[in-house]
Amino acid sequence: MKDILIHKANTRGHADHGWLDSHHTFSFAGYYDPSRMNFGVLRVLNDDVVEGGMGFGKHPHDNMEIISIPLHGDLEHHDSMGNKTVIRQGDVQIMSAGTGISHSEYNHNKNEKVNFLQIWILPKNRNTKPGYDQKTFLTEDRKNKFQQIVSPEYDPDGITINQDAWFSMGNFSSGFETNYNRKKAGNGVYVFILEGEITVNGNILNKRDGAGITGDGIILFKAKTDSEILVMEVPMTLIDQ
Repeated sequence: MKDILIHKANTRGHADHGWLDSHHTFSFAGYYDPSRMNFGVLRVLNDDVVEGGMGFGKHPHDNMEIISIPLHGDLEHHDSMGNKTVIRQGDVQIMSAGTGISHSEYNHNKNEKVNFLQIWILPKNRNTKPGYDQKTFLTEDRKNKFQQIVSPEYDPDGITINQDAWFSMGNFSSGFETNYNRKKAGNGVYVFILEGEITVNGNILNKRDGAGITGDGIILFKAKTDSEILVMEVPMTLIDQ
């Protein structure tokens, strides 16, 4: 038996700071909804648009797995471990904050916006040594199939996370049908629609809608239009943080 919780795009929290236009699926900063604090260990799912040359100044994090996925444009990253990188569309970055790290994020370009997802996952093990990884993924490798980008085990083609979590992305043609089998019993699956219209277990979802699915069994997808999705499989039990 599966249960599904739908978060429509227009119900997300919203903050427009001029240089930053941000939508929050879960409570974040000035947006607070006690019914939308997290989905298992998935704590933050922010959809950020940053104006040219602007960004987040140096700030600290600890005991959080932070994943950044540019959807359009280029994001410049500096951190206290000495990493100075540019994260581009097709790249995925993960920063394991562990015992503590500080970083900054800026739009690398002066004349165009950058749109990226910033996702926070509560870690499996606390107070670990901070870490950083970044990889480029070929979008053609997710055509009408799931491309795994994050996993708890070392994967030379993906990125390792300090949690029993798996992230996958898929680009599906209109009319394409597929399913997702969770990797670990008891995990929940949060689906986020990046583009298009797709049914998830019979529920119609559109661009920037989200759905949290718990319970046993496979998850069925049918693309009603050409669609792009992000699937985040995460533990539902929160360890004492």
